[in-house]
Amino acid sequence: MDVITWTGELACHLQAAHRMGREEFAGRLGVHPQTVAGWHARPGIVPRSDMQAALDTLYERAPAPVRLRFARLAQPPADTAAQALRVAIAVVLRGAEVLLVQRRDGGDLHWQFPAGVVKPGAEVAAVAVKETRAETGVHCTIRQALGSRLHPTTGVEASYLLCDHLMGEASNLDPAENAEAAFVPVSDLTRFIPPDRIYRPVLDALGVAA
Repeated sequence: MDVITWTGELACHLQAAHRMGREEFAGRLGVHPQTVAGWHARPGIVPRSDMQAALDTLYERAPAPVRLRFARLAQPPADTAAQALRVAIAVVLRGAEVLLVQRRDGGDLHWQFPAGVVKPGAEVAAVAVKETRAETGVHCTIRQALGSRLHPTTGVEASYLLCDHLMGEASNLDPAENAEAAFVPVSDLTRFIPPDRIYRPVLDALGVAA
């Protein structure tokens, strides 16, 4: 089996490879057509784990011609083919509060910082700002980069950016992937995300004890 970390873009390529309309493709996956529309609107999004499994199943059951079309559509340009999957993670401060989203993960819910996939040629900072606005409606600006690591849960390269809030209240603009978006007190951060899951430079930047 091919190991694929699905993004909105790859899901759309699978739809195109199957030569299905959005409603038919959504029906095959058992999701609402708005979910598929969201992938078209936000190709950098990483679907939640149960959706990753559904896309895996649809891909695995696809006949050879469909897989071939998918491989051709998903093949990156030669000069970017070796780039590993990378995500930009925005740590957005508003005074003594930090912005979080509650991610749907199968039957579970967990809190995390807003994040988005960095496509080849894209700038990490621009992705962090754009995905934060797309997920939550919050406008922010980059204060400083906090470093990168291989994420302990997803295994992808994660780049962290400390951001300052400019305008906007936290709203859940991506209900297919998230259950809630909220500013929470920095002092309560480890009640939402276990400290061993938070990148140490983030804790240091926020002044949170591990």
